[in-house]
Amino acid sequence: MLHIGSVEHRIWSKQPLTAGTYYAAELPLDRDFEARAHAATRLWRTMNGRAPGPAFRRLSKQRRERICAALRAVAAYFAGATYRSIAEALFGEKRMPDRVWKTHDLRSRTIRLVQSGLALVRGGYRKLLRPGRRDK
Repeated sequence: MLHIGSVEHRIWSKQPLTAGTYYAAELPLDRDFEARAHAATRLWRTMNGRAPGPAFRRLSKQRRERICAALRAVAAYFAGATYRSIAEALFGEKRMPDRVWKTHDLRSRTIRLVQSGLALVRGGYRKLLRPGRRDK
């Protein structure tokens, strides 16, 4: 553990770290190279008293909100709630139609949110931890 300010950095070193000594980062050229290089750069910036910079592949606000809604929807689904009651909780009762629920767009959105939540629960969350390649 390397403590810089109030932040705890986890690094692996063959020997104990000594103040005033120069160190090198060894980064294997594997599929995680881009993330490792970004983390090494953030560590270097912090060690030199600079702001660490932006997080690696931060999720957009819209994506975070959709993931939260999907997890709320799937939790309600597992608790036995109907799609209509899930939609009322997510979108508000005022937006719910009195009739024509079977063909309403909120029904389709709710079903897609539940399916997205199920995919996350079944292991899709790993894609959030290790995003795929951008060129796919």
